Amino acid sequence: MQQHTGHICGLDEAGRGPLAGPVVAACVVLSADFPVHLLADSKKLSEQKRMMLEVLIKENALSYGIGLASHKEIDRINILNASMLAMQRAYDKVNGTIEIALALVDGNKAPLLGCSTQAVVRGDATIPAIMAASILAKQHRDRIMVQCGAKWPEYRFEKHKGYATKEHRSLCRVHGLTPIHRRSFSIIQGELF
Repeated sequence: MQQHTGHICGLDEAGRGPLAGPVVAACVVLSADFPVHLLADSKKLSEQKRMMLEVLIKENALSYGIGLASHKEIDRINILNASMLAMQRAYDKVNGTIEIALALVDGNKAPLLGCSTQAVVRGDATIPAIMAASILAKQHRDRIMVQCGAKWPEYRFEKHKGYATKEHRSLCRVHGLTPIHRRSFSIIQGELF
């Protein structure tokens, strides 16, 4: 990796695959003394561990930001572009508070930002700042989906978080779609209403 002046941030998103709700991204700049050995890919952590790490990250990171793209934006510009937009929004919140020289982005594509960017495949398992972003994004999105579960209890969003589980697809068959379902996604595999 080439030398950069300024800080390095990690970017990741949560919610590309679900049938409902927003895609949420986080941007994190960790301090040099952050206990990175505690971090891991958010998908491999228990909910309790993620909750603990979320607090640790928010209290000890040099800066962090959360960005969203709504289900309507996903339908309008597609999920990849919406993910890039959410990351741009998260980055913009951080870049307003601290100078960023390099953004490390989980995956094989990176948004256009006001700094150098580098896509890192499986970065959420190898780069501490991306791991931290992954945790914040997942926690934020999960909370949104729990709120959606309270608003539409018959869909059990608090359980499946909008992902295309057999139960979720079955509930869509029974009840139809909520206002937060992504109309551009195939809600029930191979079937139309």
